[in-house]
Amino acid sequence: MANKINVYHGSSLIIEHPVFGVGNPNNDYGLGFYCTESIELAKEWACSNESDGYANKYELDLSNLSVLSLTGGDFNILNWLYVLLENRKFCIGSDVATQAKEYIFENFAIDYKHYDIIKGYRADDSYFSFANAFLNNTISISQLEKAMVLGKLGEQIVALSEKAFNSFSFVDSFSAPKEIYLPKKLARDTNARENFRKEKQLSSILTEKYVIDIMREGWKNDDDRLQRVILG
Repeated sequence: MANKINVYHGSSLIIEHPVFGVGNPNNDYGLGFYCTESIELAKEWACSNESDGYANKYELDLSNLSVLSLTGGDFNILNWLYVLLENRKFCIGSDVATQAKEYIFENFAIDYKHYDIIKGYRADDSYFSFANAFLNNTISISQLEKAMVLGKLGEQIVALSEKAFNSFSFVDSFSAPKEIYLPKKLARDTNARENFRKEKQLSSILTEKYVIDIMREGWKNDDDRLQRVILG
């Protein structure tokens, strides 16, 4: 990653100076400032509440910042799920899901909170539902991995530390009309679900590995059966 990159934050407001310690602590990676390198995605995220918004553009100086990439090849999909479970509110609807959460916490936990920046998948509505389905043993681990790539959502870049917040330089803001970008957001979610439905039809329940199999077989963080999925 270059020392300086352009990133965009979708919001209903023009935000020239991101404020450390403000926001929703139950976002994907906890309390932080959530950005993307795609202006189009930022405009979609800006209209998530059915209102017009803005894609705020910043130059982010990564010099002297520690960066954790969950999709960089050193981590697996269950490490990502652990971080998500720590921060998002899941529907734990079964005994399997309860035990699966405990198993993931015991075996796939990573120390991510001391990093300045974290990069990883964004759990929009459809993607969060896939993660929830895996936890409740209704989709397999390979289906979850494929689902995160099929939607072409890309990665989000999240500033966690005060040091990271101070590394943003505001460049400009771009309007995001809801009549254009809310339908695009909804279409992306619909396409992700449709692509996943088609992919799931190609899989056999007899050969797929579900979370109950992972627990029964004692998979660990360094297990060779875990695929490393890198966003292309």
